[in-house]
Amino acid sequence: MHPFVLTKQLMRFAVNHVVLFTLAFSLTIIPRTFAKQPQTNSPAGLYTQTTKSSTTTPQQLVSQGEALYQSGRFGEAVTVLQQAVRIYQQQGDNLAQAAASTNLSLVFEQLGSWKEASKAINNSLNLLGWDNTNQKLNVNNPKSELLEVLAQTLEIQSGLQLSQGQADISLKTSQQAEQIWKRLGKQYNIGVTRSRINQAQALRVSGFYRRSLDILNEVSQQLQTQPDSLEKVTALRSLGNVHRQLGDLEQSWKNLKHSLEIVQRLQLPLEISLTEFSLGNTARDLGNIKDAIAHYENAALIAPNPLTKVQAQINQLSLLVENEQVAQAKTIIPTIQSQLATLPTTQAGIYARINFARTISKIGNQKDIAEALANSVQQAIAIGDERTQSYALGSLAEVYEQNNQWQDAQKLTQQALFLAQKIDASDIAYRWEWLLGSLLKAQGNIEGAIATYDTAVTTLQSLRTDLVTVNREVQFNFRDSVEPIYRQSVELLLQQKGQGKPDLDKVRKRIEALQLAELDNFFREACLSNQFVVLDKVVDRDRPNTAIFYPIILDNQLEIILKLPNQPLIHKTSVVNHQQVEQAIAQIQETIVQPDANNKFEVVSQQLYDWLIKPVAGELKNSRVNTLVFIPDGSLRNIPMSALYDGKEYLVQKYAVAISPGLQLFTPKPLAQERLNVLAGGLSQPPKNEKFAPLPNVKVELKLIQQSGISTTILLDENFKSTTLRKTINAQPFRIVHLATHGQFSSKAKDTFILAADKRIYVNELDSLLKSREQKRTEPVELLVLSACETAQGDNRAALGLAGVALRAGARSTLASLWQIGDESTALFVSEFYHQLTNGKTTAEALREAQLKLLSSSQYTRPLYWATYVLVGNWL
Repeated sequence: MHPFVLTKQLMRFAVNHVVLFTLAFSLTIIPRTFAKQPQTNSPAGLYTQTTKSSTTTPQQLVSQGEALYQSGRFGEAVTVLQQAVRIYQQQGDNLAQAAASTNLSLVFEQLGSWKEASKAINNSLNLLGWDNTNQKLNVNNPKSELLEVLAQTLEIQSGLQLSQGQADISLKTSQQAEQIWKRLGKQYNIGVTRSRINQAQALRVSGFYRRSLDILNEVSQQLQTQPDSLEKVTALRSLGNVHRQLGDLEQSWKNLKHSLEIVQRLQLPLEISLTEFSLGNTARDLGNIKDAIAHYENAALIAPNPLTKVQAQINQLSLLVENEQVAQAKTIIPTIQSQLATLPTTQAGIYARINFARTISKIGNQKDIAEALANSVQQAIAIGDERTQSYALGSLAEVYEQNNQWQDAQKLTQQALFLAQKIDASDIAYRWEWLLGSLLKAQGNIEGAIATYDTAVTTLQSLRTDLVTVNREVQFNFRDSVEPIYRQSVELLLQQKGQGKPDLDKVRKRIEALQLAELDNFFREACLSNQFVVLDKVVDRDRPNTAIFYPIILDNQLEIILKLPNQPLIHKTSVVNHQQVEQAIAQIQETIVQPDANNKFEVVSQQLYDWLIKPVAGELKNSRVNTLVFIPDGSLRNIPMSALYDGKEYLVQKYAVAISPGLQLFTPKPLAQERLNVLAGGLSQPPKNEKFAPLPNVKVELKLIQQSGISTTILLDENFKSTTLRKTINAQPFRIVHLATHGQFSSKAKDTFILAADKRIYVNELDSLLKSREQKRTEPVELLVLSACETAQGDNRAALGLAGVALRAGARSTLASLWQIGDESTALFVSEFYHQLTNGKTTAEALREAQLKLLSSSQYTRPLYWATYVLVGNWL
């Protein structure tokens, strides 16, 4: 493609990471209804007609204006409402004039006429006696009619502020509206509800998703027993949208379907359209592409106004492009283009244009896309929305980057970053820092690129608690918009030359920060902070027989960093691209569990051994270490390192092997130093409602633990309930918890669980279940053993769930199986493992001896049987 250059005029206004910007879509869920005209001037509470009967009353004009507004005919609505305002002004009815002016502001807002909208709302507030500077009402003993109009006016003002990107101010305005509704009494509780929903929306737009969720949950509870209403529809839809952003897709779907059922009964076209749109977004995240397209089509078909219609069509288009249905996508592009020109210059309208331009970036004309984005920058400047301006500038910079116009792209990126930093929008600043870093790298400025990537990582770290719940439409997803920053940063760090370069410790810590972010993303919250010690100190000071092995998968190489006792870090590189590494790992996963594929397994296992272990085999041998602690990167977590094969022996035949989630560890404490006691639970017969096979040898397994001489408390079958487990574990400080039951590790917390007789115990429940609260015990469980568990099939990041379980359970060590094996071999393994523990072996050594016991038997020599067990955490 030939490079293109924007005109200087466009550049003056305009003065990798694909992100779908649809923040605007979330703005449409605010309940935006006309303010009710005050019931004054007649005993019946209705406006009294004082002119000839053939003349249209101002009240009728307001009703006409509302009907025109609902149908999207905003220009006509303005004319009608202006006429109503003039009549009320002539009649000296300040209250009715204020209400009509408020509604006029709402219509101007839809047209993008910000000055007129602000003028109308300020006129209304002045008529009502509201002091905008001091944010208070300067009216003594105001009547309820005035307070009602004021509350509605503040509601609409909060929406206007939010549409202009002023989320913080919008939040305060809706809080003021809430206070006025409360002042009016319980009969106005529905107004309180509306204001609370608006507050939740402002919080949501600002990125405070959990605070938004708390408000919406409270509102939902209050509305459950109330009749169908717009507020109920909006609350449920808002709740569904927030649940989707927090990753709880099933709950999102449930709330949105409930919202749709109610709004269909109420027959409100705009609300039906908005709910269908939200359902499309959730279906999309669930992977139900056909359903998502159907919901988007319904939303566009029903939408009574152009903005809602085009938003749904753009999301449908992006879904088609994403799934490479280009021919079908191109059929709806002209329809969207014809409508974009008519959209109002609002934040929602600008986002729609940006989103459309980004969506067609791979299938459209690049010059047209750049001009559209430059126009979006101008529009954002016109409405004074710096956040939207930053998005538009950054998007435009990416177009230049795609065309290798590095300097122009850099200027635009710096402008976008300046705006993001100015408004403290860290959730978008890190993206432009990332883009700037890649642009500097492309221009050969490695040191500058490293510094910029460092800044991006620092910004991500500051976002740690918010990043995991950031709006998926803005964040896209973890693997696309977070993980590459860390990996690209590491690649740059390893390119540094000179004394003390590359900084290997910084490289390790950079990848560890990624692994911590992955766990945050897994739990959808920041991981618990515990007392940790650095592994290097353990190796140098306490365990000189241990080496720490840190492999890092990059695009075109496999990096190995090795820490040997009391020696500087060693760095080796295997020149192999990440696709080859991933393919080998996938083949190991596939062949290791097939009884008749051992030869194939050994071939591919030896290949990975040659890339991973062979480069440092000499150093390992000379150091005389006997234990290897791996901190595996990416999909390396999914395979047992003990089964790596050198052509003659497995790694387990040379070393004890353990896994650590990172460079830090719970304060290490050798398990065998004190008397052991075990809480052993298990299910030989799963509950009838679960489709799991029986585990008849669980009884034998638990009995063998008892026979090993360790003090054992057993919970079997019906006694192995979550409630009993909680009660029993609180009875005494057990050092080992052994659970012989079905379980699953997945890359999603909602699919990671162990099975009890009464329910599935999900990973998020483990911390409260396995940590004794009643005894106020600060020490964690020393060892959690999960027998008969397995990683989810088809999930290439499933072992992330094992790390999640290890973390959530709060145990120093977790011993678990990656796949299920026969009961007989499990019983043999368990017996030997506990025998070795009682003989004073470290946990890693006991694991190795138990694995060697199976390996040396004629029946269980294949890795299928002994390699399933992995030890995560403290190996002492």
